[in-house]
Amino acid sequence: MSTGAPPLSGPPKPQAKALNCPKCGAAIVLRSFGQAETVVCASCHCILDAKDPNLAIFQQFEIETSDIRPLIPLGTRGKLRGTDYEVIGFERRSTQVDGITYCWHEYVLYNPYKGVGYLSEYNGHWNDISICKVLPTVDHNMFGGSSLTANYLGESYKHFQTADANTDFVLGEFPWQVRVGEKAAVTDYVHPPRVLSSEQLDQEVTWSIGEYMYGREIWETFKLPGRPPEAMGVYENQPSAVRTNVTGMWVAFAGFAVFLLALMSGFAMRAKKEPVFHETYRYNRADSKAEASFVTDVFELTGRTSTVEVKTYAPVSNHWIYLNYALINQDTGQAWDFGREVSYYYGYDSDGSWTEGKQNDDVVIPSVPPGHYYLRIEPEADPSLSGIPYTVDVTYDVPVYGIYGIAFLALLVPVIIISFRAYTFERSRWSESDHPPMQLSSSSGDDE
Repeated sequence: MSTGAPPLSGPPKPQAKALNCPKCGAAIVLRSFGQAETVVCASCHCILDAKDPNLAIFQQFEIETSDIRPLIPLGTRGKLRGTDYEVIGFERRSTQVDGITYCWHEYVLYNPYKGVGYLSEYNGHWNDISICKVLPTVDHNMFGGSSLTANYLGESYKHFQTADANTDFVLGEFPWQVRVGEKAAVTDYVHPPRVLSSEQLDQEVTWSIGEYMYGREIWETFKLPGRPPEAMGVYENQPSAVRTNVTGMWVAFAGFAVFLLALMSGFAMRAKKEPVFHETYRYNRADSKAEASFVTDVFELTGRTSTVEVKTYAPVSNHWIYLNYALINQDTGQAWDFGREVSYYYGYDSDGSWTEGKQNDDVVIPSVPPGHYYLRIEPEADPSLSGIPYTVDVTYDVPVYGIYGIAFLALLVPVIIISFRAYTFERSRWSESDHPPMQLSSSSGDDE
């Protein structure tokens, strides 16, 4: 019987065996030959003994809904991780947690030379599954219950969930005696992108290892039409959206922070912080020349090109004073113009006392070469202020810390953003497990 699909790789193989259902007479196709233990009639939903030439009936089941359809039709072929497979079986399984039913689908794959493989799908999340080659080891929880970790081929897996899985619907061929309504205890351990699962039915335990796959990979593998269902939520072994090693990133950040601190300390110790000018003036509105500009005495900046800090102090109280400054090189005429305001207000309102502003101000001018300088100052003040003294201080070669703060934040902000994304992703993952993260109180007044 020809399926119309391309042949699987390897030497010529026997054709699929066509039989008839002993219950309804519908055609039954056995694609896996001696591998199948049971085969399901798609017409009358009888589970048949594939080892029996007469296809003895094991079970007939009723389906609650007719809309159960495999996303990958039986007989579909594709190359999965280098091996050609044909889809020969499909089942829907479910579990109940806190009264909520969760359903997923499993597919049986077959290659006549490599044997059987499996795929699982839950809400658009896929896993390529195979039977473990060696028996995993699990720790023994001294308090009872499920083990918290398992080890497989030198890799440690964290316990995610233990639940009873029910078989709701089957179709096609299976290498075991499948039954609808059969329940098995399933325990999952995760190490994304892999999941290690044990399934216990009666006294028999089967271990399998799954690796996460994206829907687009499945669609490309089996050449399926359309687009795969969109993945919903975060799955138990889904790779994190954050590819960066968060711990390593914080270690690197700490190293850069220490380097910045050492650099800042070195420049701070190297800076001379040399006072070069200090003078007190008085603004007097009654003076006809009060708003006219004036120049200070000349002061000298010696050494290398560096920073100049200009500090202004005025004992204002619910007033302001504004000073237009210009730092001028007497020899070259080069000037740096800037304006500074000193203001301070306070009072009382319904919320109590408040203050705004301060009575001093400072500004740093970068990259000022050595030479002879003076300040041109033009003061103006609050119209209600008749007069006030103010003091001007100039210091040469002062350390500037703002650039280090900017560099620190430039390093810190991306680290925080990436860490937060990683945290929220993992929180979403483990919220579906037997070990959900601690829930925050809905009210700040409630106790934890």
